[in-house]
Amino acid sequence: MLLTIINIVFPVFAIIGVGTVWGRLNRPDLALVNRLNMEIFVPALVFAVMAGKDFQLAAYKQLALAATAVVIGSGLLSWPLARLLKVNAKTFVPPMMFNNTGNMGIPLLLLAFGESALPAAVLVFVIEMLLHFTLGLYILDSRTRLTGLLKNPIALAALAGLVFSLTGWTLPQALAVPLEMLGQISIPLMLFALGVRLLDVDLQDLRLGIAGAIVCPLAGMAVALALRPWLTLPEQQWGILLVFSALPPAVLNYMVAEQYRQEPGRVASLVLIGNLGSLVFIPLALWLALG
Repeated sequence: MLLTIINIVFPVFAIIGVGTVWGRLNRPDLALVNRLNMEIFVPALVFAVMAGKDFQLAAYKQLALAATAVVIGSGLLSWPLARLLKVNAKTFVPPMMFNNTGNMGIPLLLLAFGESALPAAVLVFVIEMLLHFTLGLYILDSRTRLTGLLKNPIALAALAGLVFSLTGWTLPQALAVPLEMLGQISIPLMLFALGVRLLDVDLQDLRLGIAGAIVCPLAGMAVALALRPWLTLPEQQWGILLVFSALPPAVLNYMVAEQYRQEPGRVASLVLIGNLGSLVFIPLALWLALG
């Protein structure tokens, strides 16, 4: 089991590490690369998977509801802890809710459960992203207009893929193949970009960062385990939910905190130390999921 977990975790953190080392040596501006990933490669992945013949929404209905419950439940559990830690809930709660499903989660789930896990991995990523750009922004500012979601390429790709899935439409092979190829670019690129991006995150509050690194995965796993008796998920989907629940805070939390001027320095500490802490909690979640 230990060797299995190492074989799953090592490639993920190796690519992140390569990104960090290369970024330290070259100090690149990845703005264009990140834009290409978020506007072309990731939407292509989402659409190709959700419009594919292997994606049956009914088969993932419970997983979708459970993933939603994990995100919201993590927020409910972490809200009172913000007061105990004497930190603004708007600073602490969103990073505890919205985890690194894109950059880390999708590659990790593919390594752990194989290619057959891709539809479920993409689904939980889309759910987490939609909740982040709706509920997450509302937490930061209740006056936020959510119409921007309609311009989000990933959301539009998910909607289009859902239409194809529900109607039974299929793409011609000549279109499906290039879409799949574009989507495959996104997976290693997300890990590499995460490694580079972490260099831009400053460490300002070690105590808060350590607290968040513990609370984020434990709150998520607590909700998932509490739901277990009421779920009839296949074993693979249950494992996916458990690993999803243990992921660290997404780097996107830091970017959103900067945009809304919500103590970005403290959020940066939550993100950086949380991702370092995942070296402990991801193997634990994999041990529970695969054991």
